[in-house]
Amino acid sequence: MKERPKPAARAPGHLRLGVNIDHVATVRNARGTPFPDPVRAALLAEKAGADGITAHLREDRRHISDEDIARLSKTLTLPLNLEMAATAEMQEIALRHRPHAVCLVPEKREERTTEGGLDVLAEETRLAEFIAPLVEAGCRVSLFVNPEAEQIEAARRVGAAVVELHTGSYCDAHHEGRAADRDRELARIRAAARHAAAIGLEVHAGHGLTYDTVGPIAALPEIAELNIGHFLIGEAIFVGLAEAIGEMRRRMDAARDGAA
Repeated sequence: MKERPKPAARAPGHLRLGVNIDHVATVRNARGTPFPDPVRAALLAEKAGADGITAHLREDRRHISDEDIARLSKTLTLPLNLEMAATAEMQEIALRHRPHAVCLVPEKREERTTEGGLDVLAEETRLAEFIAPLVEAGCRVSLFVNPEAEQIEAARRVGAAVVELHTGSYCDAHHEGRAADRDRELARIRAAARHAAAIGLEVHAGHGLTYDTVGPIAALPEIAELNIGHFLIGEAIFVGLAEAIGEMRRRMDAARDGAA
């Protein structure tokens, strides 16, 4: 079996960018053709400055397919972050491919996109049992959670090494012009990032981030990685994927450097 890629060595304080390629597959699936190819997008993302590739294998296979995961696992020189629901089927797939990282997310068939974080508190026993074999197989397990101290503490108890903080409410408030709500959500994310880091968890963030919203999140020193997809794929229609990723990388770096 091919050795799993590890994150490249970076300067201290480097903020990693994980590029989510789900919606390259969405466009492909709209016509049932082999193109555009998500694996090609992943390889372009690497050249453009991505530090990892994220792909969400949904139970209904609405975008990324099993074949995509198999090809990504064989082809990537970047670490693969496999997003998935905590089901027996997905656990078997993860154990077969042994990606660098597994990010557990809530999933509902009727949702357009992930609507919030996992309720880890309500499922501590089940999630602890689900995570243990993944950790034993060498996968770094992350839980996608709302920026709430109770959920973060539960994530640590069940054996996760990472929490990914849901930034969707912050982004929605910004784009809808609700400045007070935006600032409140940003404060929640800031406090959650500090708390997670203080109890020994690596902190990631993502969902809905754009050029306009990434700066304040990237400036938080506790956050080690951002996962961004839908906006980048949309922007790529106008400027190309490499330019879209390059601009996001520049804005992330500027925000992190300015906060140093």
